[in-house]
Amino acid sequence: MTLLSKFRGNYTQFKAKLAEYGIKWHRPSSLGAFLRIFNVSSNDIIKWYNEARSKFGENEALFTKFLLHSGFRTSEGIKSWNLIIKLSKEGKLLEYYDSELQVLCHFKYPKLFIRRTKNCYITFITPEFVQQIAESKPITYSIIRKRLECKRMHLRFNELRDKFGTYLLCKGILEAEINLCQGRIPVDIFIRHYWSPKLKELGSRIFKALKTMESSLLS
Repeated sequence: MTLLSKFRGNYTQFKAKLAEYGIKWHRPSSLGAFLRIFNVSSNDIIKWYNEARSKFGENEALFTKFLLHSGFRTSEGIKSWNLIIKLSKEGKLLEYYDSELQVLCHFKYPKLFIRRTKNCYITFITPEFVQQIAESKPITYSIIRKRLECKRMHLRFNELRDKFGTYLLCKGILEAEINLCQGRIPVDIFIRHYWSPKLKELGSRIFKALKTMESSLLS
């Protein structure tokens, strides 16, 4: 918008409008990013994950595992979880789940999963895991929050998204592949116009990595 206003010759008016509405520019701080990396404790989130699952009921414990294995944001995980259950009851689950590629196709439901900046396109998940979710109960954010509050635990679900991405990277999954799984399509010309990963092969590598994570780090 800044470039457009300069091109049209009304940049001064544009800046005045920003000031009028109290809008300020914010640039991500490299120091802030470093401090986040420095302060994150992988072992700490693993401890929280195990403790949360042990104190949750079966339904919420499975949802917690779903977030870790999908790399979802909490709100996205709730939408996907409830959609699986709904479509399963209607006999339409295969409209959402591609059993050949073993992926949840979020892009088919743009009103739920495609937004201006935060998107979901696909999530690799085994048929067994999908079936477990389909046989579970719907879930809400308030239910999860209240359960954690009753156990005097902090809500840290979004840190599981960080764990998912970091672990896959350590296991050799490419950054571009992780971005795809977490709903990010960079502006890079090669990625947008030429990169064509084999999804079935990518899924096999991700399932292998997640199996190792669950058995070795979180047992």
